[in-house]
Order: sequence, then C-alpha cells, then structure tokens
Amino acid sequence: MANDSKPRSRAPVIAVLDGQGGGIGAAVIKELRREFQEGVEIWALGANSSATEAMLRARANRGATGENAIRVSLPRADALVAPIAAGWANSMMGEITPGIAETVMSADILKIFIPLSLERVALAGYVSEPLPHLVAKAVEILKNSR
Repeated sequence: MANDSKPRSRAPVIAVLDGQGGGIGAAVIKELRREFQEGVEIWALGANSSATEAMLRARANRGATGENAIRVSLPRADALVAPIAAGWANSMMGEITPGIAETVMSADILKIFIPLSLERVALAGYVSEPLPHLVAKAVEILKNSR
C-alpha cells in the first residue's frame, strides 16, 4: 500500500556547545527559546556534565556530554552556537579536547561563535561587549541564515 501522506519536515536542530559551568550555553538557549519558541530543536552538547545540566535547565530539548557525544551529534545538527574557544584544542582548561575541536571545525554546518574566551588570545578588531549583546547578535545571525 502506498503512503500518500506528505513527509513531515523536522524542526531545524541547533546545537549549543559549552564547557565549564555552561553559563554561556544556557544564555544562548534562553535567547533561542525566546526568539524561536518551539520552532527549533536545541541540543545541549556539554564538554562536562555540569555544562550539559545547565543547558538542559535552560530548556534544551536534548543533552549529551563528552567528546564522543559531540562527535556523533554535531554532524547531525543544522547549526552550532558556541563560545569561540570550542574550536580551539585544549581550551576551557583542557575540556575542549583536540577531538572536540576537530569535530567542531570540520562539521559542515553553520557555526556561530561567541567571541568570549578566558584563553590568552586577542581578537584584533573585536570590541568587547556584554554577554547578552553577543548572544543577541548570534541569534540574529542564525535568524537571518534561515
């Protein structure tokens, strides 16, 4: 018997990756929910369980922790929002492993980086702004990419 029903389209999947305490990721997820409500599926990818838990409390749909979870999940997402250090091996006090950094930078998806880092790196031309402003800009970029 032929299936005459139209295929269901899925909501876009936005991965949010964070480490340490997950504060940046949680702020991103709250803003994504404010902007898109339930029109997107948000995956919290934590470099550690505290970060994943914080992002789940901020209303991510799903969460997973660690290098393997990030390697498996990230290529299945449509976009990534993360602190810029998520693409740097050994950043976030070593939580971003070389494997995580490689996965982030190799993923064939839109990557939106928040330019906050505790690393000894300076971004020429970057003007420091408060986290809420940076998160709003990241969400605006995502909104305009659809």
